[in-house]
Amino acid sequence: MAAPRSRLAAFVTCVLAAFLVLAGGPALAAPEGTLAAAFAQASTAQDVPRDLLVALAYSETHLDAHGGEPSASGGYGVMHLVANRTTHTLERAAELVRLPVATLRTDTAANILGGAALLRSYADEAGLDAGARKDAGRWYAAVARYGNASTPEVARLYADTVYELLGLGVRAAGVTVAPREVTADRGAYAQTLDLNAQAASPDYPAASWVAASSSNYTASSRPTSYAIDRVVVHVTQGSYAGTISWFQNPSAQVSAHYVVRSSDGAVTQMVRDKDIAWHAGNWDYNTRSIGIEHEGYVSDASWFTDAMYRSSAALTRAICDKYGIPKDRSHIIGHSQVPGATHTDPGAYWDWTKYMQYVTGGGGTAWSVTVDNATAGKFTAGANWGTSTYSAQRYGADYRYATPVAASDPAWYRAALPASGAYRVEVWYPADAGYNSSAPYIVAASGGNQTVYVDQRAGGGGWRSLGTFTLNAGDYDVVAVSRWTSGTGYVVADAVRIVRV
Repeated sequence: MAAPRSRLAAFVTCVLAAFLVLAGGPALAAPEGTLAAAFAQASTAQDVPRDLLVALAYSETHLDAHGGEPSASGGYGVMHLVANRTTHTLERAAELVRLPVATLRTDTAANILGGAALLRSYADEAGLDAGARKDAGRWYAAVARYGNASTPEVARLYADTVYELLGLGVRAAGVTVAPREVTADRGAYAQTLDLNAQAASPDYPAASWVAASSSNYTASSRPTSYAIDRVVVHVTQGSYAGTISWFQNPSAQVSAHYVVRSSDGAVTQMVRDKDIAWHAGNWDYNTRSIGIEHEGYVSDASWFTDAMYRSSAALTRAICDKYGIPKDRSHIIGHSQVPGATHTDPGAYWDWTKYMQYVTGGGGTAWSVTVDNATAGKFTAGANWGTSTYSAQRYGADYRYATPVAASDPAWYRAALPASGAYRVEVWYPADAGYNSSAPYIVAASGGNQTVYVDQRAGGGGWRSLGTFTLNAGDYDVVAVSRWTSGTGYVVADAVRIVRV
């Protein structure tokens, strides 16, 4: 049961007063220490799992309030409370905590409290009682609803992203969520298409395909109708799932041909190359260009990962080769360079030098090594690990599997690392409803083993990033898949890729 309104209002008043004293006045973003406190206090007030609340906020904004400015779809604050033509979660959250809408837009503590109250209201409507609310995995439907997705498929993509963060852990702005075992209870969403395994792009084989609303672009027959001679680089001012959903919303009146994810560089095409996406704010440039949106915000460099740069550059290179576009800064431009543009993306944190080196091939290829379960001398597993060819999503000829057990019995991948430093660790596994909901991956980092958890029921058939780790030089067992998990289903060991960053 939610707290009585009088008690809740008193709590809010105390929390906001504390923040005003600490910050010396109204705060557009809480100081780091108080940000952690705000999540803890909102979690307690609304009986929402604190780690889940943080993971949801991180998936939306990386815990950055962006100075009170809205996202592209009208979302405010670290909790991305939305106020646009079709969605009014900001107003609803303000009603729930009995605070002015303006306060939730600009005060981080109030924004977090409002987001928690909104999420709790969805849990209540889904019938979660006090006992069920203690299990973060039972909040899946409420999280999926929070994302304001236009379709069930995008709602699942949104919720899966949040739960993936729970397994991998979060560390940002003084707030930490340790990697944790959690089995996401997808309920009816278990039968919904996993967009990570969706239909292939019609124009770029490495991308997936999700169509934008036909109200958000102009059908055409380019390059017959119009020559294509530009690539325009954008930043979404929002999340990957949120951007896909927004381009599917007929009221958005905006779209781009491609959207690129920050964490792993995954690409989704939403408008055919032949058609005219509404992305540049200039009809002439719309007719002659391909628009590529990149997940993130112009004011926050943490979104612009090496995986994103490399993936986007490969896409741009393919577009330039296909349409004969010169690979230079006169033809590969930012949104801010479009005549008459009012947007500033991709912004000061976008590394054009790195990006253009990757586009032209002058940036070199990052050192990497891939180890399959069948790589001679580089993979070891005990007798309890079976071999399977069941899934077509496998990497190579086969993969290994085992049942969970309260003992590690790990399958290890060995690699010879050329130098000590930062490496991105990626994993490949086939996904299946019968595979493990919280498979433990162990990384032999220089400061000691680190474990993260991956839901192997979804997101398979491609490289998934576990994160970036500091690793020692040498030839040794670097990554393992353990059987010790409370998750359900077979634990799968297929392949790993280690990339020097």
